[in-house]
Amino acid sequence: MNEKKKKKLILTGGGTAGHVTPHLALIPRLRERGYEIVYIGSYDGIEKRLIADFDVPYYGISTGKLRRYFDPQNFSDPFRVLKGCREAFSILRKEKPDLIFSKGGFVSVPVIRAGALLRIPSILHESDMTPGLANRLCIPVAKTVCCNFPETLSHMPADKAVLTGTPIREELRKGNAADGRALCGFKDDKPVLMIIGGSSGAQAINEVVRQALPKLLPEFNVVHICGKEKMDNLMLTIDGYKQFEYVKNELKDLFAMADVVVSRAGANAICELLALKKPNVLIPLSLRSSRGDQILNAQSFEQQGFSVVIDNDELDDAILIEKIHEVYNDRETYIDTMSRSSQHEATETILSLIDKAMEKA
Repeated sequence: MNEKKKKKLILTGGGTAGHVTPHLALIPRLRERGYEIVYIGSYDGIEKRLIADFDVPYYGISTGKLRRYFDPQNFSDPFRVLKGCREAFSILRKEKPDLIFSKGGFVSVPVIRAGALLRIPSILHESDMTPGLANRLCIPVAKTVCCNFPETLSHMPADKAVLTGTPIREELRKGNAADGRALCGFKDDKPVLMIIGGSSGAQAINEVVRQALPKLLPEFNVVHICGKEKMDNLMLTIDGYKQFEYVKNELKDLFAMADVVVSRAGANAICELLALKKPNVLIPLSLRSSRGDQILNAQSFEQQGFSVVIDNDELDDAILIEKIHEVYNDRETYIDTMSRSSQHEATETILSLIDKAMEKA
């Protein structure tokens, strides 16, 4: 008897860690279901490095950013995008997947659009409150759009949008606080403040945190994930203050020991805070540095009672210290509110959508 052919799923998305990490949460569960998985990303983006640990076949394609502002690369990037479309079309014809699941980012546009030409159905995931340009270009040809926030549904076609939340890696739930304290060298029982600025760090937050340390350290141990090449070598020996450029496997233990987290407001980052029920202070990127998605994400979390928000343009050491104390003193209320959220079943909901689409493929 011939063995039944495995259903094949293409995963795509990249440009930032936020366009990849939800895939990392889904891959083990997809394999449990017997799906064959292939990844399409950019030639050398962060997605290539993050996916490498999962032994998933990887194809790189040419990609360019579709900017809404003047940049000299605006003249060359359209040619890179066209090249990426041709490459994606060729890969999809070769692999013959049954379904494409996209986390967004500009590398996903050629994949989804080429898939539509080949009549391959696709499911998109939009993490932010309002869809980014890449996903807006893909929504018309997608079968389903998974949304992270209730407010996002009004921006989507009613027959495509599903409120799912964002899947988080199961290992993040399995951290050990004692291991985290040992890793950081924290020897007393002071509460732990964790600072995390996204996959590339946040220099503005880094500077204010360091200014605030003299007033924070008497009350908190502080673990600070600074970003690549953003550590302060003059502060390496300060008692109760531990810096990392980047953490990977250890992140679960750092989260486990953290009593309060200060973070940017990228959608995946704040969904991890919600899933782990970590009281938090959010400092979203300003409009000068982004399209405003982090501001909307943070406002939603504040309105739902999950977070306290500081405007990036108003950030200084005094307001940071004030808001950290505010959240820590009221931490049980924040934990209770997050515990009652309905957005804790994202992985199962998305897997169910993939299963249904595969049955029809």
